Amino acid sequence: MEETKQLTLSEIPTGERCMIVKVHGHGGFRHRILELGFVRGEIVSVLKNAPLRDPVEYEIMGTHVSLRHSEAARIDVVSLSKDAHPDLTQDFHGTLEEHVRQEVEQLGKEITVALVGNPNCGKTSFFNYATGMREKVGNYSGVTVDSKVGTFHHRGFTINLVDLPGTYSLTEFSPDELYVRDFLDNHDLDLVLNIVNAGNLERNMLLTTQLIDRNHPMVMALNMYDELEKSGDRLDHQALGQLLGFPVVPVIARTGWGIENVLEAIVQVYEGKAKETKHIHINYGSEMESAIEQLKILLNETEGLRNHYHPRYLALKLIAGDQTVWQQVAHLSNADEIRKAAEQYRKNFEKEYDEDITSVISDLRFGFIRGALSETLVPAQKKEKQQLGYALDKVLTNRWMGFPILFCFLFIMFEVTFVLGAYPQDWLETGIGWLGEWCRSVLPAGIFADLLVDGVLAGAGAVLVFLPQILILFLFISILEDTGYMARAAFIMDKLMHRMGLHGKSFIPYIIGFGCSVPAVLAARTLENPRDRILTILTVPFISCSARLPVYMLLVAAFFPHHQALILLSIYLIGLVFAILTSLLLSKVHFKQQANPFVMELPPYRVPTLRNAAIHTWDKTSEWLKRVSTVVLLASVIIWALGYFPRLTSNSDSGMKKEQLEQSYLGKIGHAIEPAFRPLGMEWRAGVSLIAGASAKEVIASSMAVLYGVEDTDDNQEQSMAVKLQSVRDADGRQVYSPIAAYAMMLFILLYFPCISTLATIRQEIGKGWMWFSAIYNTMLAWLVSFAFYQIASLF
Repeated sequence: MEETKQLTLSEIPTGERCMIVKVHGHGGFRHRILELGFVRGEIVSVLKNAPLRDPVEYEIMGTHVSLRHSEAARIDVVSLSKDAHPDLTQDFHGTLEEHVRQEVEQLGKEITVALVGNPNCGKTSFFNYATGMREKVGNYSGVTVDSKVGTFHHRGFTINLVDLPGTYSLTEFSPDELYVRDFLDNHDLDLVLNIVNAGNLERNMLLTTQLIDRNHPMVMALNMYDELEKSGDRLDHQALGQLLGFPVVPVIARTGWGIENVLEAIVQVYEGKAKETKHIHINYGSEMESAIEQLKILLNETEGLRNHYHPRYLALKLIAGDQTVWQQVAHLSNADEIRKAAEQYRKNFEKEYDEDITSVISDLRFGFIRGALSETLVPAQKKEKQQLGYALDKVLTNRWMGFPILFCFLFIMFEVTFVLGAYPQDWLETGIGWLGEWCRSVLPAGIFADLLVDGVLAGAGAVLVFLPQILILFLFISILEDTGYMARAAFIMDKLMHRMGLHGKSFIPYIIGFGCSVPAVLAARTLENPRDRILTILTVPFISCSARLPVYMLLVAAFFPHHQALILLSIYLIGLVFAILTSLLLSKVHFKQQANPFVMELPPYRVPTLRNAAIHTWDKTSEWLKRVSTVVLLASVIIWALGYFPRLTSNSDSGMKKEQLEQSYLGKIGHAIEPAFRPLGMEWRAGVSLIAGASAKEVIASSMAVLYGVEDTDDNQEQSMAVKLQSVRDADGRQVYSPIAAYAMMLFILLYFPCISTLATIRQEIGKGWMWFSAIYNTMLAWLVSFAFYQIASLF
């Protein structure tokens, strides 16, 4: 059966009938439309258009009603035309109207909910628990950098939950704030679910007041309610709901307690059965209210605008000088009159209060919040004892202890990744080696067997054996995020990074960059200043992502038998150094304005739950596995094919194999680019592997495995690869690779151009010009640093 096509009333042709699914909009418009009978299941006939084709005359419940196209576009319907239902067969014994009524009933039980809240309020934890989606959860600002959609079911209703980025307000000072505002403005939502940290109501409810001004149907989920109760505070959440005009439901998202009650409240509000639901106006004082009313009169002269935006919200934003809102009203015929009035009101208030208008409105909002809480919240009598959630800061962010502890954590992370991950890595190598032997034994010799063993298994297998280390690395990053230590890392690093031209918050994308550069680039959206955001995005690729880890570990294992964790840590620290130096250079040359002050929330420390840590770890690991099974696999096969053709001989002798590779397409490409890599201590096969790494950095390891002839029948691929690299000789019989050459290669891999996915994300975030700058600058820097290290180190 085909899916029913849902239309808007404005799309129904003259002379046809349709059935109403739901009415969007808000306030007086929606109330008036519902009173006229435009409710779910009612039939509407389109009678005729006015001479100028707007408005349109409709018939509903025996009454003739005229609506403009802009108003009719806010009403979802299903056509009663037979042509609109090709799935209706002769086997259906009811009438067309009965058939459509069943469809409308089903469509009417689909609810779209926007999930809105401050960073650190547990919004994404709620999303994960309610929907079962495996979305990343982090106890710091900016984990959700784009909207995620999850679907769940409750009492026959399908609820589409849209998880929006965490934001402290709906102003226009950061991309995330504008993203959330744009989503709320331009999507037909049924209601907003406002997640609020119950332990910090006054601060969190500033966003709530802004949502109230927008006049969305709402439900509030008071998350972390157990923390509020443990503090000794007592809240009458039902009374708070009566004051605010929507249900307020206690919840503990990390355990799932109270989530069913939230879902029930969503359904109750959607059906109009919630007893708390009423629209309230936050009182901003007689003078501000008078100004709002005068601007509303001017704004209401345009019907379409009134139907799409709440006039009170627009008026308040215009008084506050919001340029984004001004762009939405600039096309009105009386736009100049509206602008002059708004500017005059703003000047009057700033003169009267002797403060800027943003501070004035914020103070009035907080006044409303304090009034509501004074009637519903009973604070604990004694709060002498420092919260345990912040007690650890005495040590972890101590002036003298903060840096050593931070670097100790990073060293432990790499040491455990290297040492503990080696055991399951050996098991994987043995298993993949056995699989290669088995394939050789059952398949006839020929191109297919060579492709499977030397191309697919040798290439992808060379990367896949590092799965245990990848899992451990992502687990550590997850724990740092979930405990709240990530924000402390930014706090510790701010002064140093500020002196180097970066913002303390930039350290958070850097830590995320240990996992993958793409989400790290996206996480830079939390930086309000465009200068800080661009600098962070351009320097994030210098942080070694997990994709580079397989080739690092390959070279470290082959050439550095001692102090492996320190060698690996040194590469990561060098990346951080070049990120800072690049930022300093760009700050002096291109970005000369000052960075923003450091303002960042330090959330309480929390014990990470096993469920969230597992979800986060598996999320990122599964993305890595997808790359191995797609990009890496494809690149491995291409590299193998270029080295396999044209065929010169079928002889399996190793000397003949070397000649085959030399004369292949790949050999010709490699020898053409070899002069660029020889001064860095690398021969042509390494150069080809580095070029192939453009698709994904994991491809470097798989390409080297294919090019150096590591067969998947080897029990220990890593050891076999090490032997192959150590045995490579040049034309004079001298050993090509040494610890110096291996380290130079790691430096090049660390610094050269980002993978295609990262470059595409950079283009999306800050433009094509900066994307090309990143690719060219990084590659030039990589060549120069690697050249200087190899040539100087070789002298000694």
